[in-house]
Amino acid sequence: MRIRTVTFALLVCIGVVVLCVEIAVAQAPARGTAPPAGGAAQAPAAARGRGAAPAAQAQVHGDLQQVMRGILFPNSNVVFSAQTVDPTTVKKAPDPTAATDPLASIYGGWEAIENSGIAMAEAANLLMIPGRVCSNGKPVPMRNADWQMFVKGLRDAGMATYKAGQSKNMDAVVEVTDTLSTACMNCHDVYREKTPAQGGAAARCTK
Repeated sequence: MRIRTVTFALLVCIGVVVLCVEIAVAQAPARGTAPPAGGAAQAPAAARGRGAAPAAQAQVHGDLQQVMRGILFPNSNVVFSAQTVDPTTVKKAPDPTAATDPLASIYGGWEAIENSGIAMAEAANLLMIPGRVCSNGKPVPMRNADWQMFVKGLRDAGMATYKAGQSKNMDAVVEVTDTLSTACMNCHDVYREKTPAQGGAAARCTK
């Protein structure tokens, strides 16, 4: 009697398994079948509504002073040099591909002025990346309305420099250097130039 009971239970289990398999096969879409009407097959529920993967977030690697000295300072000097020296007269370096002076490099001449203009315009974007600090550790005041205005002034000056380089006109470069100087000083007067009475370098990036 006990053997019959065990056998009966085993048969019931087997029957349940077979039934589950048949149901799963019936519900699974046949291979090669078309997706549901109205578009492609739907993604898993966890993926639906999530949208495309977000773009990589911009990262901060240097403080404000490093950005200034590494990008804005050298590129503005390239432009300022063109006030008195025709870029086309600058002699190429012995190896232009390894030149440290952009005007004497393989991309020298007026192209160097254009490139410096683009570099400064793009550097304006770096001044608005969250998380950057000044050399004294204070956060860059990117939320301040005047800071945003100063950044726009730098961007505009960079693009004006680019256009002056395209014009290959010395007078246009002389004019744009004034625009560039003004854009820099507008910001420096507020956030960089601090007297000892104002706190000196420790007070930079504050008003």
